[in-house]
Amino acid sequence: MSITAGLRRYEEINKEVDKVLLSKNKAVVKDVNGQRYIGCALDTGKTVEIYGTAGNDLACLLNGGKVILHGNGQDAVGNTMGGGEIIIHGHTGDALGYGMRDGQIYIRDNVSCRGGIHMKEFRSMKPVLVIGENAGSFLGEYMAGGTIVLLGLHMKRGDKLFGTHCASGMHGGKIFVRGSFPKENLSPNIKVVSLTDEDEKELAGYVKNYCKFFGEDYDAVMAKPFKKLIPATSRPYANLYTPN
Repeated sequence: MSITAGLRRYEEINKEVDKVLLSKNKAVVKDVNGQRYIGCALDTGKTVEIYGTAGNDLACLLNGGKVILHGNGQDAVGNTMGGGEIIIHGHTGDALGYGMRDGQIYIRDNVSCRGGIHMKEFRSMKPVLVIGENAGSFLGEYMAGGTIVLLGLHMKRGDKLFGTHCASGMHGGKIFVRGSFPKENLSPNIKVVSLTDEDEKELAGYVKNYCKFFGEDYDAVMAKPFKKLIPATSRPYANLYTPN
């Protein structure tokens, strides 16, 4: 039995989801039309599967659970998530993974602006964001930790892998980028380096997951070389401050 969202308000839908998850490990929600906050703070062992277009803050504060969306997500998917997994069979809006602290997000298609903004990590908590196609401006803005993977699949001629100000203010973490990209769109505090053996091993795991979720050919994806973007300094704006 599934929950039908239709044109009902998000509060009503989320109450039904919570009720299902009291006795079951999985809730299915169909015909979603922009309802917000679905799957928020979902705990480990619980899954919400969604069909339609999810509204803002899908799976925000995710706490170890799993959210699968067959469709597109709006803004702030995975906002401040602290663990778990989000799989999107479509694209998402702005601020994907805003402030995420742990867990993994896999996006089949593209993301809008400010994907991965304020991502951070602490000890064993290392967030991961994998984007199948391309990204808008300010990807990885103020990034303090974690990993972003940008695959650039299925792009049309003339498309850019990412928009302007990529990694602006980034002072931690790393971004793996597949194929060629516009270096003039990078923040000036970013270094472009080759992958280490450890990087290759880490990247392979994320790409295998992506291919499993979305039916891509792993060997074909990995046939194109990757580069790694890292911050040149842990204080990118130090020159803007003056001593008292």
